[in-house]
Amino acid sequence: MPMAGSDIEAMIKAALPDAEVRLTDLAGDDDHWAAHVISAAFAGQSRVKQHQMVYAALGGRMGGALHALQLTTATPA
Repeated sequence: MPMAGSDIEAMIKAALPDAEVRLTDLAGDDDHWAAHVISAAFAGQSRVKQHQMVYAALGGRMGGALHALQLTTATPA
């Protein structure tokens, strides 16, 4: 079952309250998403660790309810 963008955003913001999340539905099916996440929590973390933080926020839904996520992370400017 696909995952709505609003659900993805809510889960990320629950784990990273200061996060700015921009989502793009890549295929129009709520199953293939691109996410750009900006959070101060990423400061000092490797890119791999930043991505792990976002995946952890999604509570194991990657590969199930959320089939694909193209992820870009950054700290605030």
